Amino acid sequence: MQRFEGRVAVITGGGSGIGLATARRLASEGAKVVIADVDASSGKAAADEVDGEFIATDVTNEAQVEALFQTTVDRFGSLDVAFNNAGISPPEDDSILTTGLEAWKRVQEVNLTSVYLCCKYAIPHMQRQGKGSIVNTASFVAVMGAATSQISYTASKGGVLSMTRELGVQFAREGIRVNALCPGPVNTPLLQELFAKDPERAARRLVHVPLGRFAEPTEIAAAVAFLASDDASFITASQFLVDGGISGAYVTPL
Repeated sequence: MQRFEGRVAVITGGGSGIGLATARRLASEGAKVVIADVDASSGKAAADEVDGEFIATDVTNEAQVEALFQTTVDRFGSLDVAFNNAGISPPEDDSILTTGLEAWKRVQEVNLTSVYLCCKYAIPHMQRQGKGSIVNTASFVAVMGAATSQISYTASKGGVLSMTRELGVQFAREGIRVNALCPGPVNTPLLQELFAKDPERAARRLVHVPLGRFAEPTEIAAAVAFLASDDASFITASQFLVDGGISGAYVTPL
């Protein structure tokens, strides 16, 4: 399939994990991919791999985010897909009883404010074109609660989901679709690092996945490619769960 032939996609957090897998997937379907990442080494390597472009970007910096999308349009002529995916889940973000205000604010800035900024500066380019697709990375925790909490992460993803829904409605008649991807736990360096420090927490999560395993980044990338493509032309303002059945489970199979 070449669903993205002649189209330009910006991926934040594109240097690793879901972002990198999605860069590979979209490029394989013909997209010109712009990788935005705060890590220049991994970001440039990802861009080189997919014959794309790397733009160093701190997604919490308004001027840098504005420049990311403007530079993309200046160089490549359009902005067809914005996958606003950058996020963090630091170990100091834990129970509300132990998570400090500094950790709370940092996670909100990277996970929620960055999506606000990316949408704010991507949408005007899409308005001028009369079309575009935005996919924001939320999480299955935006629709469920967990006793092993990461309180700021959970709250930030709930915010991403609500904001996505509103933007999807607001800009629908301008040809701009906005959807929230809600992955379950994914086998990425972020998750591996978190669970290496707390195997018991990992075990408590895994038992709730009906499919019996965590997702692979390529499986999440496939969902992004669908949402961003014309195959999803009647889907907007949605929460798109790719969670191995977690949100539908009362009891998991033996």
